[in-house]
Amino acid sequence: MALRISAKRVAATLKASNASTSVNGILKRNASQVTAAASNLPEGTRNEIYREASLSNPDPAADSPTAALVNEQAPYMVKTYVRPPPMFVKGEGCYLWDVENRKYLDFTAGIAVNALGHCDPEISNIIADQAKTLIHTSNLYHNPWTGALSELLVQKTLESGSMHDARAVFICNSGTEANEAAIKFARKSGKVLDPSGAKHEVVSFNGAFHGRTMGALSATPNPKYQKPFSPMLPGFKYGTYNDVAAINELVTDKTCGVIVEPIQGEGGVIVGSEDFLVALAKRCREVGAVLIYDEIQCGLGRTGKFWAHASLPEVAHPDIITTAKALGNGFPIGATIVNGSVSDKIVVGDHGTTFGGNPLGARLAHYIVSRLSDPKLLSDVGTKSELFKKHFAALQNKYPDLVKEIRGRGLHLGLQLTQDPTPIVTAARERGLLVITAGTNTLRFVPSLTITEGEIEEGMRVLDEAMNVAINGEGPAGKQVHGEVDSPN
Repeated sequence: MALRISAKRVAATLKASNASTSVNGILKRNASQVTAAASNLPEGTRNEIYREASLSNPDPAADSPTAALVNEQAPYMVKTYVRPPPMFVKGEGCYLWDVENRKYLDFTAGIAVNALGHCDPEISNIIADQAKTLIHTSNLYHNPWTGALSELLVQKTLESGSMHDARAVFICNSGTEANEAAIKFARKSGKVLDPSGAKHEVVSFNGAFHGRTMGALSATPNPKYQKPFSPMLPGFKYGTYNDVAAINELVTDKTCGVIVEPIQGEGGVIVGSEDFLVALAKRCREVGAVLIYDEIQCGLGRTGKFWAHASLPEVAHPDIITTAKALGNGFPIGATIVNGSVSDKIVVGDHGTTFGGNPLGARLAHYIVSRLSDPKLLSDVGTKSELFKKHFAALQNKYPDLVKEIRGRGLHLGLQLTQDPTPIVTAARERGLLVITAGTNTLRFVPSLTITEGEIEEGMRVLDEAMNVAINGEGPAGKQVHGEVDSPN
């Protein structure tokens, strides 16, 4: 135990003195000495020392600089999230560094946000330049970038073979706001078609995640999210995703809008079938309901297409697309793209936002859309996807009792497991790889679209080791490894 404390004191000392040498390097160089010294200790203590000595990125301990900073700040923060121990302070490309100067390969990209990687140099230059020029004017005045971004989104949507009648855009600040706008626009459309107000119902699907504000939350039928804030807004109905037979009964003359993810992200990386989305679109047209595709996670190049629904026939195109996440590569911005049928029903005063379309965010997103619509980048996403899937298939063959199913498209991928993936997430993190979960027992992979094949290979080697740890409780040298289990979000 004294050896553990000594190693932690080294970490704290190096951090305090701003030394450039990584604590990880010191621990690796002294691993053999630690192992030899630990051999005479009791088994429980010995196993714990073996564990820390064999890990490249052990979670920060209770007496670490990270823990001290977290504990100092925690009383001032509303307790909305359960987070793992590391605190990240720097990013570059597909890598992050924490307070202890540990380096991590990031397969999460900020939950599909950093599509162009962390701290892209041109993005940083644009932020700095525009911040010195003009950041905000409010929606009371025109600025050149709101319109330029709107025009580009419509142009690239049409060029990509997606939403063939896209016409106008509402710029906001987040995915939730984009969905709130879409729900309001659907309600307004219903009121125009039936002034009595009877056409007001909004349909969404089990497994969906559309946001946490009250409108978007009402369209997110998950008791974990809804129950603490019930009752939900009236007029929301829920159906079963990919259930074609139930569509006609679910979507009726009272339906003003249907919101659906072409690929359910939080729900477990479930791909909507073409039959389901075509039938849903046809039914919406029959009853005059607005069809909303929530592409906040699956859009903007993540599937290898500019929009995930680009591979669908025109009859399945939506009336509204909502987007955010990758649109700002970490800067808060969202957008609601509408066709002429919807835009003609929205008049001045129907909706608004103070910060939405600010010159900084709009200029930044304009550049990002240009990058994410590049044919070479989109083609490369498909190539990288196949490499991931090749490794997933190898893992499925190696761990047939663990890996049940491979899901997703492009770089929006999931591995359905037969058990709780939390130990794998922990073991991977403590070996320098960040992965996240979705749905029930699903590992989710949404790395930056700029990830290299070498980085994919590196990450899959770590994932293989993490799965071995979860199944056998052993590291590569046969040492017992016991990682902490994260609390569920």
